[in-house]
Parts: sequence; structure tokens; C-alpha cells
Amino acid sequence: VQLVESGGGLVQLGGSLRLSCAAAGFTSDYYAIGWFRQAPGQEREGVACIGAVGTTYRSTFYSDSVKGRFTVSRDSAKNTVYLQMNGLKSEDTAVYYCATDWAGHCDYSGNNYVLADFASWGQGTQVTVSS
Repeated sequence: VQLVESGGGLVQLGGSLRLSCAAAGFTSDYYAIGWFRQAPGQEREGVACIGAVGTTYRSTFYSDSVKGRFTVSRDSAKNTVYLQMNGLKSEDTAVYYCATDWAGHCDYSGNNYVLADFASWGQGTQVTVSS
């Protein structure tokens, strides 16, 4: 079982990036996949989630900090989940991770999205927004 992020890099303020999370060893369509980020000296933040294909209960989540700018989506044929990031701000600079705790829905409470301790995580990809 493996999750591999890619697509990070250096982008100018207001620019866009699309991150990819490629799943290996399992069919990602069956599970909710989340995106998290962690900036130096800060706690990890859950920013987006997409539920399993066909899920109607808590099928998506966006944190208040990215709502309206980020979009999460799937390509089932590629077994990949994407995070499209538009209107990037300096505070979006962080290492971005994708992960799953094998639930079908996005388990969030208010603006908080966290995973169970047994979640599987990718290695992360750096996003740097320059002014």
C-alpha cells in the first residue's frame, strides 16, 4: 500500500498548482482520501478530502482557509486523487501530504479534519508560494 504525492514546486503569488496523489496496492475509489499540509513550526492541517466513489455522506471537505480556492477530484482510471490549488497565497506554503484511514467518508468536525492513528500517508511534496 502506497500513496505518492507529486506536483509541488515554486509558484508566484496568485498562481496555481495541481498536486497528484497516486495510489498503489489498493483501489483508492473505495476510500476517502485527504490532503493535509504542514508549514515549519506549525501543526498539520487537514485542508481537503474527497469521499469514496458513490459516498453521499460527508463526501467532501474543505477547510475555511482553502474553501473557494482549492478543489479535490479523482481520476479512477489512473487511481489518482488531485488537489487543484488556485489563487495561491504565501500562507499556503507548506509540505502537502495525502493520506487515508480507510474510511469511506470524510470524517470532519466543523473546520477540523483529522485521521485515525493507523492512517497511511504519502511522503509529501513541497509547495512554496513566492511574492
